[in-house]
Amino acid sequence: MTDTPSPATLDPYPAPFHELLGIELLEWRDGFARIGCAVGPRHTNRSGIVHGGVMLSLIDQGAAYAGLWCSVPGNVRRAVTLDLDCRFTGQVAAGGRLVAEGKVVTRGRNIFFCRTEVFDAEGKLVAFGASTHRWRAGSEGVEGQKPDAGE
Repeated sequence: MTDTPSPATLDPYPAPFHELLGIELLEWRDGFARIGCAVGPRHTNRSGIVHGGVMLSLIDQGAAYAGLWCSVPGNVRRAVTLDLDCRFTGQVAAGGRLVAEGKVVTRGRNIFFCRTEVFDAEGKLVAFGASTHRWRAGSEGVEGQKPDAGE
């Protein structure tokens, strides 16, 4: 039996936005990322269901992570989102867990394209999307760069 790495081991430099929403990195490898978010009352809209912006954020962040895996421990890669679309296929009540799986579809020298799916606690597809991202300078290669480089 293998130990599951902690989110801090997977990404020692998470975004403050992740803490705000409660996003955790669950699995990460080149071209793939799985993230999760335990959804509660703070994630709901006025109708009492999980806000679509939470699911859209999971699509964006799952995709970005898929393209930002780094082969050198301690190094980091960065990107910006150029385009993002989303389709909602279901509603989610507070109190469950959402999981997003992002996959790189193709990549070029500076840009990568992803597809991401979001599932509820029962494994039902509740949203999906496609996105385009551009690596920041120095982040194009899987080896990444030192965390303070490029700032």
